[in-house]
Amino acid sequence: MSMRQPLVYIGLGSNLGDSITTLRSALATLRSHPAIHHLQVSRLYRSKPIGPQDQPDYWNAAACFHTPLTPQAVLTLLFTIEQLHGREREKQVHWGARTLDLDVLLYDQLIITTPQLIIPHPYLTERAFVVFPLIDLNPDLILPSGKLLRDYLSVLQEQAGTLQVSDLAL
Repeated sequence: MSMRQPLVYIGLGSNLGDSITTLRSALATLRSHPAIHHLQVSRLYRSKPIGPQDQPDYWNAAACFHTPLTPQAVLTLLFTIEQLHGREREKQVHWGARTLDLDVLLYDQLIITTPQLIIPHPYLTERAFVVFPLIDLNPDLILPSGKLLRDYLSVLQEQAGTLQVSDLAL
């Protein structure tokens, strides 16, 4: 009898190069990984950058999957996929432009705080480009705090006005 594997939600973003191709490639890499199961992807969103405004708009999405990997192993896998797509974390401006940004948003209902990894993601409920894709995946998503994610929509209305949903599929 197989145990239920943890459900992981990740955020994906890109604003350098051919962002949509990069996001599709990152998802294909995840789909082909032997420890990633039942991958689902949100709609694609276009958003204004947070931080320096002298950079292109971002393309964002969220994905969820089941995996036996630990939270740290998921993070390591995401960093590896970023590097495969030209991301150099050490050389980047905080909140600057990037070829690919992959973040662990949620890992089941775990709350983790280490120097390398904070789950839930510290800005999860503050960013429309994260909340809206997550709600695409699960409109009834409950956070480890016990709150419904959709309860944060009302405080994100101003940001939501700058979000554009794309009909492109990932």
